[in-house]
Order: sequence, then structure tokens, then C-alpha cells
Amino acid sequence: MALLYTANTSLDGYTVDSSGSFDFTVPSEEVHAFINDRQRPIGTYLYGRRMYETMRVWQELPGDRDSEVVADYAGIWQAADKVVYSATLPEVGTPRTRLERVFEPDAVRSLVDASDADVAVGGPTIAAAAFRAGLVAQVELFVSPVSVGGGLPALPLGVRLELALRDQRVFENGTVYLRYDVSPPAA
Repeated sequence: MALLYTANTSLDGYTVDSSGSFDFTVPSEEVHAFINDRQRPIGTYLYGRRMYETMRVWQELPGDRDSEVVADYAGIWQAADKVVYSATLPEVGTPRTRLERVFEPDAVRSLVDASDADVAVGGPTIAAAAFRAGLVAQVELFVSPVSVGGGLPALPLGVRLELALRDQRVFENGTVYLRYDVSPPAA
């Protein structure tokens, strides 16, 4: 199995803008359905505190007004295990979730190696630690057709990544999907 990183990003490479908003990445139904299919095989999500706090809304969905696509993703998220890395979060409040105080690369490597399903790292901050440790095998970017001019970068600064394009798709709303394999770091 492998450690995967998926991010919704602006064309200029940010997951959130300078005010912390990610509303520019809200996917269309078509894009969301595609994301669901890509996320369905994930057995475990690794999150930092902020990403976990953003994602835990999926535990309460779907609501009466939510689409089938939203309901489908809620089921995918609820069925997966979650590991949250935070030194400040007092506790986690969702099932199938455990809290770790420190991101330990060797422990993550062991978790991925022992898993019978792929593991996904969510959120650019915790992903940066995984990239620096050479743990990420694949990157999936959903690039929204907007430039936000600054914010939190999708890919880590100060880390050189050798990427090989493996798949791409353009959606009706202008979003572009890019999937890359990550070459292992040079020894």
C-alpha cells in the first residue's frame, strides 16, 4: 500500500487564500463524484489539527438537503480510520479516530506498510512533514481555475520533489485533475 496526498488548490498553488478561505475550491458535483471515486479505496486518513477540524463535519452529514454525491463522500469518510497529529487538540470527537501528539515518520511508514488499503495524508502542513520524510508515493491535485495571490501552499516550500505525471483530466467547470508519482528522494 502507499501514502497518498490529495489537495484542492488554486492555479497559483494555494489550498487556502491569505484570509484562510478555501471557498474557491468547492467542487462541482462532477468533480466531487470523481473525488469520491478516488477516495473510496482509502483505509486511513492522516490529519493535522486544522484539517481534522475542517473534515469532521463529514461525521454529521448527510443532511436532508445534501446531494447523493455529498452523502456518498460522508459514507466514505465515516468508514475510514483517522489519525490526528496535534500537540494542542485535547481530544478527538469522531469514531474510528485516534490522537497522536507527534508525527513520527517511522511509525507512519509502519502504518502504511501494515495497511491493507492505501493511506492518505490530508492537509498541506502535515503533508509537508510526510514529504520531508520521503513517505509520500503519489500526489493528486485538483486545480481550480482561480489565482488567489497567496495563502497556504499545497506543496511544501524548501522541498524538491521529482514528479512523474500519471493521469490528468479537465472538468467542465475548468478544474484540472493531475496525478503524479513521487520519485523517492536521492540517497
